Amino acid sequence: MRYLVISDIHANLTALKAVLEAAGSFDAVWCMGDIVGYGPDPNECIDYLLQLPNLTCLMGNHDAAVLDQFDVNAFNHEARQATLWTQRILSKDHCQFLLSLPERAVVDGVTLAHGSPRQPRWEYLLDIPTAAANFSHFETDLCFVGHTHVPLFFEQDNKTGETTGQILKDGAVPEIINRMILNPGSVGQPRDHDSRSSFAIFNSETCQWKLNRIEYDIEAVQDRMRAAGLPNRLIFRLTEGC
Repeated sequence: MRYLVISDIHANLTALKAVLEAAGSFDAVWCMGDIVGYGPDPNECIDYLLQLPNLTCLMGNHDAAVLDQFDVNAFNHEARQATLWTQRILSKDHCQFLLSLPERAVVDGVTLAHGSPRQPRWEYLLDIPTAAANFSHFETDLCFVGHTHVPLFFEQDNKTGETTGQILKDGAVPEIINRMILNPGSVGQPRDHDSRSSFAIFNSETCQWKLNRIEYDIEAVQDRMRAAGLPNRLIFRLTEGC
């Protein structure tokens, strides 16, 4: 099976379309959550996802926020503004779709979580000690996560138990020989100072993961964000990839 692995679309339809075009053929889609939040196209992004084959999609923290499943005051000012705007325009049917999403899943022998297997909605896996502590919280060899908006992997040596990590660049194909946690980065709001959309292709037969980057029309998204009255900081960070 050839899986398209995506995360953190954040209501950026232009970026999502670019990723789907660049990905080529695939048998199924694994989305690690945060479909909405920040961007101008929440309803449209959900509609596109629902058309994709064999979709497995998780609930991210921004998806949960628009459903009032926790206090939006936990967000910074800009994220809170974007959440309140999304709540006003998200359709009832699309809210129901978000409500149906699990926090975590195991598909084809791979654990899927938005933040981490230990704390699926909130925990960020950005450092080796935090990643090392999470390997005991899933039983499969592989775990795919999102949330950080940074493409990377953590690896636990099968013999020594030592955990190492590495940020992934465009075209990277990490060798999968140990237990690993892999992150495809963000479709709609990258934060590794590379403004291009990020996604991965995972081949379950060869156990190969490839990280991919693709340019998209950022200015068109920024224009829609301005028209919607979304915060300037969120508009600016798309250009900077931060």
